[in-house]
Amino acid sequence: MSARPAGPARVQAQGWGWTHAGRRRAAVHDLDLVVEPGQRVLLLGPSGSGKSTLLHGLAGVLGGEEEGSVRGRLLIDGVDAAAARGRAGLVLQDPEAQTVMARLGDDVAFGCENLGVPRQEIWPRVDEALRRVGLDRLGREHDTGALSGGQRQRLALAGVLAMRPGLLLLDEPTANLDPGGAQEVRDAVARVLEATGSTLVVVEHRVETWLPVVDRVVVLGRDGGLLADGDPQRVLRDEAGELSAAGVWLPGAPVRREPSAVGTAEPLLQARELGIARQPAALVREGIELEVASGRLLAVTGPNGTGKSTLALTLGGLLPPAGGRLAATPALRGQARFAEPVRWRSRELLSRIGSVFQNPEHQFLRGTVRAELEVGPRALGVGEGQRQARTEELLAALRLEHLAEANPFTLSGGEKRRLSVAAALATRPALLVLDEPTFGQDARSWAELVRLIAAIRAEGVGFVAVTHDQAFVHALADDELALDAPERGRLAA
Repeated sequence: MSARPAGPARVQAQGWGWTHAGRRRAAVHDLDLVVEPGQRVLLLGPSGSGKSTLLHGLAGVLGGEEEGSVRGRLLIDGVDAAAARGRAGLVLQDPEAQTVMARLGDDVAFGCENLGVPRQEIWPRVDEALRRVGLDRLGREHDTGALSGGQRQRLALAGVLAMRPGLLLLDEPTANLDPGGAQEVRDAVARVLEATGSTLVVVEHRVETWLPVVDRVVVLGRDGGLLADGDPQRVLRDEAGELSAAGVWLPGAPVRREPSAVGTAEPLLQARELGIARQPAALVREGIELEVASGRLLAVTGPNGTGKSTLALTLGGLLPPAGGRLAATPALRGQARFAEPVRWRSRELLSRIGSVFQNPEHQFLRGTVRAELEVGPRALGVGEGQRQARTEELLAALRLEHLAEANPFTLSGGEKRRLSVAAALATRPALLVLDEPTFGQDARSWAELVRLIAAIRAEGVGFVAVTHDQAFVHALADDELALDAPERGRLAA
């Protein structure tokens, strides 16, 4: 067997396309593309245009015939991408999903072991990778569970670097990170590219973060074909009209402030000296004071690791308070026996508080998008006619009609997020708790989602939204809980 090529990889797509099993429309079709060794490509396009599918194809993880059908060829260094084992390294958008071991060193070594790298080579590679991403000061023995979101994403990058790929693939690596964490990951990637010269393909919806790093922009259209390609500044300037119409985020695009709901806001949920924890005796923070009211949206902001998602799960009645008190007012409690949401039965919770998790896949239960939207209404005993009407309304509102019979797990990241929001809306709760509701959205689907939330808020529904998206905060927030300090939260109106 010949030695694996060293240095940056060359990518070529020759009429390449992929159609997920059970779909009529291809995720990517007839793609002709060449990425020369060492190029740094920002891959843009609307949600559902096949960006992640292309990256997964290059990484060789699309699966066999049972997962979908392929046309054309996708090559790395002239070899079929699925056979070019170890030449491409993929970093996903969810840092937690990529952490597999309890210690930093073991986690970075995991990929090398799977590739069969000789043991005497692995630990020097591990140390070098940790140094390149700035985690060497923590040491090999550091607990991966104690990392922030930005550190976890740099750890995932280190694991890929230790395998020494010629092609670095990043699939929205900063989507769930605060601005500081996003810049941290971007800078780590820039250092790696300078040191290794590897070829880069990075997918992001927001382009500002990556413009200082890349030298080429490739844009996929909504139909999965090539829309634009070339120098970043030229493409973003000359193709601005077409890109904007397709839903591509353009730097400096203005954000419209949605009108606040009118009428008298009524308290729904109140927290007093609230403490939160993922596990008993593992307090995340305490002393939180907040009130969620009907027809208002409370944005929960702050850096990664400050307890925002833990707070969301607690407010949603899915984790018990670790101190203080969290109680529903009579307006939200209704006929429920207890005031504390965590003590409600599942049926009581379903009709009062809807939750959207940070990872959409954690809440999918059925094999089609349509069936997923019907789960909540079925559990509440909603009649067939009304259930179908709600489902069709949500499919249309979030542009998921063409995916009604698709498996939720085959959707793009942005489509999965829209489905998870739609599933929470299907039960018509009085309060919705959303964790990163806009991640993975193109400019068009982002605006549609924001308008939908504004319309539901106008009907008197209360919202809590955990978010790093400052445009979302500007567009919708009536109140903001900024978890800047680890000791206490502070409420800013």
